Amino acid sequence: MNNRNRGKNTGDDNLFGSEKQLGKLKLAVQDMQYLLTRGYAEKAGSELVGNRYRLKTRQIQALRGASASDMQIHERNLKQLKSSELKDRIIYLDGFNVLILLESLLSEAYIFEGADGCFRDLSGIHGTYKRVNQTLKAVELVASFFQKNKVQKLVWVFDQPVSNSGRVKQMVLAFASENNLNWESELQLNPDKFLAESSEIIISSDAWILDHCKQWFNLIGYLIQEESLSVNLIKTL
Repeated sequence: MNNRNRGKNTGDDNLFGSEKQLGKLKLAVQDMQYLLTRGYAEKAGSELVGNRYRLKTRQIQALRGASASDMQIHERNLKQLKSSELKDRIIYLDGFNVLILLESLLSEAYIFEGADGCFRDLSGIHGTYKRVNQTLKAVELVASFFQKNKVQKLVWVFDQPVSNSGRVKQMVLAFASENNLNWESELQLNPDKFLAESSEIIISSDAWILDHCKQWFNLIGYLIQEESLSVNLIKTL
């Protein structure tokens, strides 16, 4: 295991750590929701709002992740399942999305609760996934959720084009084998499309997937509550 984590970027405390900056972000999310609800494209809306509040690049990234239109929020809520509805079901999990978000959370990076109740971070994989100190703990948290809710089967779906995706797939399968978990893992060239078109329950915080999938579960929200996780959380509403 390499001695690295997925914590805050230098400067994140200045961007998100004060009441002034937090107040600005909350107002920006309200404005963004207003624009999206009235049909503005995300890029155009975030440019307008970013200019108005003089947001830096990472603040705009947080703004875009946290914002959604009234219709998106309503429809995502309609498709969201409770943990009591997961027993004996098959779940498809957006592998890198969930893994990186949990690694960030466990590394005390800032986590943003969006208008849709989903949690997102500011990390990206930029074509290569690198395992970090918190990777195993992240997988253990998913295992805890899987066992407590008596899920029938969990399928981890990873982006095939991402470097090291094959290794992560093998790591997940090895962990499942050691702990007697009914897990599968697969590599997909276009995992977003694959997950969106699946008839099974989806776990992801990717906005496009949430808008297009049949049903989904808010795993990060569940884990924060059930496992009493310490989170550097920013509520944007």
